[in-house]
This record gives sequence, structure tokens and C-alpha cells, in this order.
Amino acid sequence: MDSKIIKYLLVSIFIFSNAFAIEFNGKFMQGHFIVGQTETNSKIYIDKKEIKVSKDGFFVFGIDRDRKFDLIVTKILDGKKEKITKKIYKRKYQIQRIDGLDEKKVTPPEEVYNRIKEENNRIGKARAINSDLVFFKNQFIMPVKGIVTGVYGSQRILNGKPKWPHYGIDIAAKKGTKIKSSGSGIVTMAEGDLYYTGGTIIMDHGHGISTIYSHLENVMVNVGDEIKQGEIIGTVGSTGRSTGPHLDFRVNWFQTRLDPMTILN
Repeated sequence: MDSKIIKYLLVSIFIFSNAFAIEFNGKFMQGHFIVGQTETNSKIYIDKKEIKVSKDGFFVFGIDRDRKFDLIVTKILDGKKEKITKKIYKRKYQIQRIDGLDEKKVTPPEEVYNRIKEENNRIGKARAINSDLVFFKNQFIMPVKGIVTGVYGSQRILNGKPKWPHYGIDIAAKKGTKIKSSGSGIVTMAEGDLYYTGGTIIMDHGHGISTIYSHLENVMVNVGDEIKQGEIIGTVGSTGRSTGPHLDFRVNWFQTRLDPMTILN
């Protein structure tokens, strides 16, 4: 082949590969958390949803536990549109059986339905916050030392009844063990006694990323507090639907529940 043609092809490939100019940090796999970076004046869409791009070009999104179809990333820059299709890889999930729960926590009586609905609505509002914080781009840390006894995605069978999958990781530790904030952020919920999750804290880390800490014995922060990574926010307990002292730690991208291990690794 003529050397001029080869040179032209190489230049064309280089231009094409840099036209999209997005870096991704994370795996395109069910339940995963992905941080991206692009030009600061770009618009980014995940499927058909436009998401925030920070002043320094960072954005973030997550992949649902059960997503079975490809994900489309669209970038618009200076009126030009580019699309990339990413294959989503499937995962195999465990089955976890938990017995000995208070039957009222497995199948709640009708008199608590309104309470549960109201609490779920408040949790949903906290998870829907779309702030300009950019703490999501920093490395997160394990919030408590202990043994991981429950993993993300596992099908839960409670007192012999199939229920929703588990959307967090359970970390068993002694009652009263101090819990650290996994990342820097702002407290958006601080409750001592929710029906299912007991003592509960939700923190906003920006762009729809939130962390949830459940079953706490003591909640040591208040809504609106600005918390730095590693600060003590509460202690391990066994409140709500729980069979023993542990922390249920969760991560969300808006209403999409993500595997916490993907932000810790």
C-alpha cells in the first residue's frame, strides 16, 4: 500500500479515536459505578438521560443490577454529536437465606403501611438529589471494620419467603463499633428509627451519588452537616429489620442501586 495512504489512514484513526475524548473508570457490568471525564463544555447523555458534567469535566453514572441491554453514551460538543455503545456484562448472584426475623418485619401488618410508604418517599427524595458536589470522583473507603456477611445482588429468602434482592453489603461488627463516612459529602437524612432500616444516615456526594448507612445504634450527625471522609457518623447497631449487630452499607445513583464494592475498589 502507498505510504501516503497509510499515513492518511493512521491520521484518520487518530482523529476518530480522539473525537469522542471520554475516559471511563469502572467496568460496564451489572451493578457497577462508573466515573467519566470529558471536555468541560460537553453534554453527556446516558441512554436518553442528560447527566451533569462538572466544571472540570467529570461525570458519573451507574448500571442497574438486572440490566440486560447495551448502554449508549452520547456526547454533544460544539453542535456535533457522537455516540458509543457499551456492552453490559452480566453477573451471577448468590441466594441468601435469613431466618429468625420478626414476622412483622418480613410481612408488615397493615397498620404500618402508611408509615413505610412515608419513610420510603423520604428516602426516595434524598436519593433524587442532583447537587453539584464532586466528591463522587474521589476514592471511597470501607466505613467500618468487620466481616462482610451479605453481598450486593443476592436473592434474599427471609423466614422462607422470597423477597427483594439485597442491594448493599452487610458488615458484621460489635454493637457500638464506630462507623466512618465512606466519602466526603452532605447529610441528607439522619433518622434514629425507620421501620426497616432503623437508625439510618444518607449522604449526598454529588451528581446523584448517595451512600446509605443502616441499622445504626447511634446516629451522630444531622441533616445539612458537611462531613469529611473518615469522620465518625454513628455506631453499629441492630435496629430495624436485623438479626444482629451489623452495618448495611449501600450506594445509589439516583434510584439505581449499585454495588458498594465497586466504589471501594
